[in-house]
Amino acid sequence: MKLSIRFRAVWLVSALCILCAPQALADAPLPSWKDTATKKAIVEFVASATNPDSDSFIPVPERIVTTDNDGTLWAEQPVYFQFMFALDRIKAMEQDHPEWKETEPFKSVLSGDLKKVAASGMEGVAKIVAETHANMTQEEFAAIVGDWLATAKHPHTGKAYTDMVYQPMLELLDYLREHDFKVFIVSGGGIDFMRVFAEEVYGVPPEQVVGSTGEASFAMRDGVPAVIKEPELNLVDDKAGKPVGISRHIGRRPVVAIGNSDGDLQMLQYTTIPRSEADTTPRLGIIVRHTDAEREYAYDRESHIGQLKVALDEAPRRGWLVVDMKNDWTQIYP
Repeated sequence: MKLSIRFRAVWLVSALCILCAPQALADAPLPSWKDTATKKAIVEFVASATNPDSDSFIPVPERIVTTDNDGTLWAEQPVYFQFMFALDRIKAMEQDHPEWKETEPFKSVLSGDLKKVAASGMEGVAKIVAETHANMTQEEFAAIVGDWLATAKHPHTGKAYTDMVYQPMLELLDYLREHDFKVFIVSGGGIDFMRVFAEEVYGVPPEQVVGSTGEASFAMRDGVPAVIKEPELNLVDDKAGKPVGISRHIGRRPVVAIGNSDGDLQMLQYTTIPRSEADTTPRLGIIVRHTDAEREYAYDRESHIGQLKVALDEAPRRGWLVVDMKNDWTQIYP
């Protein structure tokens, strides 16, 4: 029986659609994001900002994106990963410091009593950071961090820490870069710590990483020039420190800011609130809200890590997008 011309045409079109469907899905933006209003708003913002015929067009040099790291690009529970690194370093250095067995907060670190470590407050944390992050060259510190990341495992998931990055956020960074946005990490984490892995994990080169910064000095060691990390802090790149870090390191006000906690509130305000009536550049604030207790963690207002309270209340008034991890993402980790 001969097929009609119309039937053959319909069959051919259907076959081509089936064959092309996988590639079409692969080419779709943000594939790990569900087709919700959140994804739509992001895509529409990028399309408008990059359309030369749009009133919302943003010139390429002004397409600056700042994103937090802990809780925004990778997980941050049960404690910040850099602090896990510091705790592990104290244990690794124990044999060279027998006095730590009787000295707080090191005694509690060595005994595994994290409640007592937490009770030591910022003074105790400062002592731990000073011992594990200073009095060495930047290269020596980077090598130690690299070795730790290659072997350390998350206490809950058993994953490498660099495997606990968020796949949807990796896609968002790539999507923004594809449209000529320049992405900077602006985090309360240590700048030298993040620079070890940021390029490999996020595609963000070290010169586009802004973080808490310690004092440093120059020295010749055995005839080799070196920058030595000192124990004193120069900038805490958190909360009100984030706009300061952006001003110092970037020199341009962002048009997109992404965070997940009240520690990002001032960065979101600095990015999105118009400075005058003449300030008409379109701007976007994004908050990643942890709502998925099954695939990751669920926390916001009462959390001891990454508390999200003031920024969450301010989001509707400012027009900031709130990403619901459970309802907006098809997957969490790569």
